[in-house]
Amino acid sequence: MSKAVYIATIEPNSGKSIVVLGLMRMLLGKVAKVGYFRPIIDDPKEGEIDNHINTVISHFELDINVKKAYAYTRNEVLQYYNQGRSSMIIDGIIQKYKNLEEKFDFILVEGTDFSDEGSIIEFDINVIIAKNLGIPSIIVANGIDKTAKEITGNLKLGYDTFNSKDVDVLAVVANKVPKESATAIKTALTANFSDTVQQIVIPKINELINPTIKEIVKELDGKVLFGKEYLNNQAGSFGVGAMQLRNYLTHLKDNSLVITPGDRADIILGVLQANMSDNYPKISGIILTGGIIPEAPILKLIEGVSLSVPIISVPQGTFSVTNKVGAIKSKIYADNQQKIETSISIFEQAVQEDKLVDPLITFQSDSLTPSMFQYNLLKRALQHKKHIVLPEGSDERILRATYRLLAADVVRITLIGDEKKIKTKATKLHIPIDFSKISIVEPVASPHYEEYVQTFYELRKHKNVNMDMARDMMADVSYFGTMMIYKGHADGMVSGAVHTTQHTIRPALQFIKTKPGVKVVSSVFFMCLEDRVSVFGDCAINPNPNAEQLAEIAISSAESAAAFGIEPKVAMLSYSSGTSGKGEDVETVRSATEIVKERNPELKIEGPIQYDAAVDIRVGRSKLPDSQVAGQASVLIFPDLNTGNNTYKAVQRETGALAIGPMLQGLNKPVNDLSRGCTVEDVYNTVIITAIQAQGL
Repeated sequence: MSKAVYIATIEPNSGKSIVVLGLMRMLLGKVAKVGYFRPIIDDPKEGEIDNHINTVISHFELDINVKKAYAYTRNEVLQYYNQGRSSMIIDGIIQKYKNLEEKFDFILVEGTDFSDEGSIIEFDINVIIAKNLGIPSIIVANGIDKTAKEITGNLKLGYDTFNSKDVDVLAVVANKVPKESATAIKTALTANFSDTVQQIVIPKINELINPTIKEIVKELDGKVLFGKEYLNNQAGSFGVGAMQLRNYLTHLKDNSLVITPGDRADIILGVLQANMSDNYPKISGIILTGGIIPEAPILKLIEGVSLSVPIISVPQGTFSVTNKVGAIKSKIYADNQQKIETSISIFEQAVQEDKLVDPLITFQSDSLTPSMFQYNLLKRALQHKKHIVLPEGSDERILRATYRLLAADVVRITLIGDEKKIKTKATKLHIPIDFSKISIVEPVASPHYEEYVQTFYELRKHKNVNMDMARDMMADVSYFGTMMIYKGHADGMVSGAVHTTQHTIRPALQFIKTKPGVKVVSSVFFMCLEDRVSVFGDCAINPNPNAEQLAEIAISSAESAAAFGIEPKVAMLSYSSGTSGKGEDVETVRSATEIVKERNPELKIEGPIQYDAAVDIRVGRSKLPDSQVAGQASVLIFPDLNTGNNTYKAVQRETGALAIGPMLQGLNKPVNDLSRGCTVEDVYNTVIITAIQAQGL
């Protein structure tokens, strides 16, 4: 897994480009291949490239296609929100990020720009993105016109918000800090943040804050008359040349921008002469307002002078131009090497490189969000495409899920049922399935039917099954689908949208049977909560497991969690925690816990423990302060089916959590049971986990 960091800001014009450029230079000195990614960019004008992306990629010569360096534009994000498809935004960002992760050793992720000032929604989006990418962050704040208390308070608010969502904050940056405030701000940061969070103070540098003439030309839609090669001159200040020349000359300042009507030849020629004189400050450029171009003799005179400043013509009036110039916020462009190098230099002076970079390249995230979990499922299923059979081929949910699975090209599919009825129903429901890409099998008409009948008879004749009974059984879609798996004609089966759990799993128990050493077939749900994924077991199969069975369910569930990238911390749930409770039910849980500890001494397990103590860190520390599981359980084992089934449904309905499953554990080959109330999303996800199981997990 590659490493990454998320550069976030809490307000507009924070100057995070300094952090991005400086950190990129440092990372390239420590890591072989560094990538760059922006989840959301401003809407670029036609034919233009996002300035941040263009600057970083071109300056550091990164091997990244521009279109792969971002996920969405602001307008695209807005459209998804308006269409009620906001969840697709995170999914798309994760996919783009993961594509880069495969290519680079480290990825620097730059957050949004806060184009809409004071947007709290935008801040939340950055937190959500960092959380779902599972990467730490660096928070940047603007120090201009702020007291030490104000800027520290802003950074603390940002830190607390990220931290509350389990996003590690490795550093906070007070940027553009006036030199006279630097010491006070550094002291305030030290008092408010622990040593584990690096506190960085970057001074205000006028060279970086002042806009270039190029930026001004772009903002005013100006026309360059002279001095195109000097457009990177910086406007340290600006003033209007409206008084007589002898008076205006006394108002010139170093790097000042002269704004004057285009017919003021006296001002134009006078300030050009002053710029060449050792007795007056140097100017950065001249803007001619009102769309007025100087007369031909004046232009001829200027052409014969050795210029070191650009002269620009703009259509707007002097007053309008002055206001617009004053509102311009300077940016760093790819062709302004001076600003880039200044930014990098200032950052390097302000930062202790080893203290900042070393934790970044060694950081390990233990968080797994639902979006990341689902993405990882899809990615793993795509590694080795498996063949999944769906016995309930004419059900609408099965057909819609089939269309989605084909679009993702994640599995090969066989539907069982009447081919004509299946195709007719798909047409009526306007589900555009490409039937050339799937198989449809009607059991009795299948060329394998007689073979399956004979096989079933041989497997079950000791149970007094005769050939007529075998024929009847193989005409059943569940039995036929299960036999496809047994014979190696499919890799896994998903059923239960129409049929009962017993109807779905009985054939598997009869002839697929359990894995060596496994006595109990059980199930788990992957509960995708807002900020984590938990494993619930057993919520679908075993009504009243005894201690031995409950222990086996716990071990199987822990193995399933680990196989799907979730660190198993097992909570054996009961109505009491620790040694306080008594009674037959709690003793069963206590005995099961001891059996698990004896069989798997390395497994982190706690029991008996109540649900709140298992998942709430405060309650867990209060009731079981020395536990490795309390407050952070990832695998929750319920004492019986009544408790488990009701709890998973209550959590699902009340929190809006996505419940993926149930996934059956313990069978030699994967067969999974759907709820008859399942959704298309349930079918889609269950097929994917079945495909992963079929890869040999």
